[in-house]
Amino acid sequence: MKTPRLRDLLAAGAAVLSVTATALAPAPAFAQFGFGGIVYDPSNYAQNVLTAARTLEQINNQIRQLQNQATSLINEARNLASLPTSVLEPLQQQIRQTQQLLAQAQRISFDVQTIEREFARQYSGQNLTGSQREMVQGAEGRWRNSVAAFEDALKVQASAVGNIEGSRTAIDSLVTASQSATGALQAAQAGNQLLALQSQQLSDLIATVASMGRAQSLEAANSAAAKAQAREQLRRFLAPGRGYVPANAQMFRN
Repeated sequence: MKTPRLRDLLAAGAAVLSVTATALAPAPAFAQFGFGGIVYDPSNYAQNVLTAARTLEQINNQIRQLQNQATSLINEARNLASLPTSVLEPLQQQIRQTQQLLAQAQRISFDVQTIEREFARQYSGQNLTGSQREMVQGAEGRWRNSVAAFEDALKVQASAVGNIEGSRTAIDSLVTASQSATGALQAAQAGNQLLALQSQQLSDLIATVASMGRAQSLEAANSAAAKAQAREQLRRFLAPGRGYVPANAQMFRN
């Protein structure tokens, strides 16, 4: 508080001295001798006052420059400050949970080699060359595949629905942090985390669509295999020499 007051007093004194020097400037210069032989030169005195005023102005300019540099450094420090809020770990945990559910897919998993092997074994035309008993077992296995796939799809859907609350909490936290951001870095980090949240939600959506598509594909394959098996069973039933042979049946015991 003392420095601005002293600066104002010096500036006022310099202004008064400047006016005095201006008033004295037109008068002819002469030397006065006082006690002890000291020479007093009014023009020289006025010049010294002007020099002091200019020096004071230069000092004021330097002070203003230092203040501007300090302000600039403070703003740069704010721009480099990191966002104190982070939701990356909860989002990564939700993604890992969804991945675990997909990896736990029953019977026919999300693996290209496994799908090729199981389709060749259970859904190809080779199943139509076995015995009647083998065909019935194959149909039951395909039905179980469809049921398990729909169960897996429901689990993934339940996980995606459960993540909605976590997404809401993350959005509230990030929006609050972005609104109170003090610098460009904090605002950018808040935006990046919002993008990460959208990526997590997109992962849930992809997992849900994939699991439901898997269930529908297995059900469609089961339906196609069932139709082919029904045609083969009908052909065997109507084939000459291998068709239906009537026999006596006992319904009740005597």
